[in-house]
Amino acid sequence: MEKHYRTVYSGSAIICLRICDDLEEKGIKPIIKDTAESARLAGFGAVPNYQIIQVRKDQEAQALQIIKDLNL
Repeated sequence: MEKHYRTVYSGSAIICLRICDDLEEKGIKPIIKDTAESARLAGFGAVPNYQIIQVRKDQEAQALQIIKDLNL
């Protein structure tokens, strides 16, 4: 199965919010995966405050450049 989305960042939920704001300003619609919230809803434990940002494969290079320019 071909992957249509690529992970461009994983880490703190606060930093993810900052990155997502900048991506959306540039017309990139990120997908945020919150493993802790998913695990909590399923009744399991997970690392809190950890999220993953994914973007479409054709927007990966642009998204990575935006993240790099943030100097986080």
